Amino acid sequence: MTPNPSSAVILIPSLEPDHRLPDYAAALIARGFTRLVVVDDGSSQACQPIFGQLSDMPGVTVLHHDVNHGKGVALKTGYAWIRDHLPDISGVITADADGQHTVEDCWRLAEALSENKRALYLGSRDFNQPHVPARSRFGNKTTSMVFWALYGQYLQDTQTGLRAFRREELPFMLNIAGERYEYEMNVLIACARAGMPMLPLTIETVYENNNEGSHFHPVRDSIRIYRVILGSFIRFMGASLASFLIDQGAFAVMEHLVLANVGWTLNVIQLVSTVTARLISAPCNFLMNRSLVFRFKQDTRSAALKYAALCAALLLLSWLGVALLSLLGMPKALDNLSKLIIDTVLYFLSYRVQNRWIFQEAKA
Repeated sequence: MTPNPSSAVILIPSLEPDHRLPDYAAALIARGFTRLVVVDDGSSQACQPIFGQLSDMPGVTVLHHDVNHGKGVALKTGYAWIRDHLPDISGVITADADGQHTVEDCWRLAEALSENKRALYLGSRDFNQPHVPARSRFGNKTTSMVFWALYGQYLQDTQTGLRAFRREELPFMLNIAGERYEYEMNVLIACARAGMPMLPLTIETVYENNNEGSHFHPVRDSIRIYRVILGSFIRFMGASLASFLIDQGAFAVMEHLVLANVGWTLNVIQLVSTVTARLISAPCNFLMNRSLVFRFKQDTRSAALKYAALCAALLLLSWLGVALLSLLGMPKALDNLSKLIIDTVLYFLSYRVQNRWIFQEAKA
């Protein structure tokens, strides 16, 4: 049977709310939502009457943290309570308490949940509108481009708090790391790696009082978010550098120590040294990527075979790219530059292929 939109639960993490939150909750109830869960993430005593007002509303549950733990923890507190106490809901819709998410947009996500698809629905704002604060426009567009470059999917709004997913995805969401705003970025990365579709739905772009009600700290929380986005790629570069040093070291040992006196020509010595060095450095790179970069704990044999296929494909593509540019008239003097450009593109491609195919997490 197709779920009814009203069977979705609204989850609102809240810190130091004002009178708008009870008004917002009342509007959600009037629209047809029957269950709301509000998480008080360590708000001051001055805000407790507001939470008391919320508790008196039909269908509203208020959960409390004694101290502030962060948005990620607040969301997971709500997820755990919903998992344990609301077995009949169709899905979860997360909304912010600062007035950015309209009631009608929440209902649109609830209608999307009625399709009962395995997906993460994202309320996507239009940052090209003139009333959007400059810092929000620049920050979101930059993050979207970086996310696309590293994870292969362009999401117009990576920092939206209006999200929805089926009840079946609660264990997956609870297992994702993160305590504060970086948790929401971790969710996007986890969905990308697990093959869970992320489906944007255009919503109204609301910024009340230039977004002054937000508890997002531009510097501190941006650092946390970019540490999440770039973390595995920085480790990937570190593994690449270590593998390069291993490769060069093995080549030097083979050329100058092992094969120095065998009587072979220099070309043969260098060829044997290169192949031997690659046979040593490639498995080292695979092990570092598996254990340190992507922290993959599943079928190593299958991943190793895929990795070997990727290495062969990258070598072929690198050679073909330089050859094609040469056929198109690229001057011979620029061969090194063209190879550098092609190999740089292939390097990012290698990261994305390893992230999404070789070391992909189990399906969510």
